[in-house]
Amino acid sequence: MINAVFEFLNRHSNIIITTHENADADGLGAERVFSQIALSLGKQIRIINSSPISESFRFMDPGNTIEIWDEVKDDIPEKAGMVILDSSDEYYIGKLREYIPLASEVFAIDHHEPNPFSPLKGYIDPTASSTCELMVELAEAAGVKIAPGNAMAAYAGLVYDSGFFAYPKTTNRTFKAALTLVEDGVKPNEVYRALNENAPVGALLLQKTVLSTLEIHNQGRVAVQILKKEDLEKCHARFEDAENFINLPLKCREIEVSIMIKENKEGQTRCSLRSKGAVNVSKIAQTQGGGGHVTAAGFKSSFSLEETMGIILEKVNKELKKK
Repeated sequence: MINAVFEFLNRHSNIIITTHENADADGLGAERVFSQIALSLGKQIRIINSSPISESFRFMDPGNTIEIWDEVKDDIPEKAGMVILDSSDEYYIGKLREYIPLASEVFAIDHHEPNPFSPLKGYIDPTASSTCELMVELAEAAGVKIAPGNAMAAYAGLVYDSGFFAYPKTTNRTFKAALTLVEDGVKPNEVYRALNENAPVGALLLQKTVLSTLEIHNQGRVAVQILKKEDLEKCHARFEDAENFINLPLKCREIEVSIMIKENKEGQTRCSLRSKGAVNVSKIAQTQGGGGHVTAAGFKSSFSLEETMGIILEKVNKELKKK
């Protein structure tokens, strides 16, 4: 199946590389490695995302090589090949969807549970811990030694999406990829500090505020937290500062599913879901137009915080009754 990637590369001399909107470490790391692979094969590439890199992941693109669609969309050649990384659903790439009709071919490389309603084709492997894991394997197949800066970004993506090797999709493949990256010069402690010890004080205050909303449902099996946009203003925090808050309730042995309903600064409602495996939260997210993994998923909601919470609680409780 990996051969399909090289067949795609052989068909195109110009390639646009992108990932999902509000790119995380896995998407950004995958972009860095895939761009090196494409360049090694003589391709002309541009990495273009719909939204700017968040402050949390700015260290992954120190050279500012990743462009923003709104700033460059009038300077993009038509009929380039388009690669979407870390998403197999065009809905999640934001404004880059505008380019899809202009591309000569669109190819996805992803490790999430595939959305059965998405028309995108490509290299999809839901058994991988991360798209960066796939990128390391792809580089090896191409005979490419990953450059130090790209290796650091790939390692950040790998540990971010594998929960530092704690999530269920962590396998011998994951550790093999990690070893390759360390051999390429990555210092794991530096990546850990960049990802986990680099938050502003506002993030700590926001965590305090969000934890105060914690509710326990379904005889102690489900935890729900709420983040309102006014909380961001009050704590002088960023929306992305709350990224890992959803994992906190899972430290409790009784909690099987953690739900976080949140508003960004624009008032858009989003929902994140985490599970210890008893509930496939990806399937639940897909019913709302989202997706993800069996144990980690999310979606955007057109409903209010309260309405979204009611809808998702009902679905989660229904799944738990089956167990």
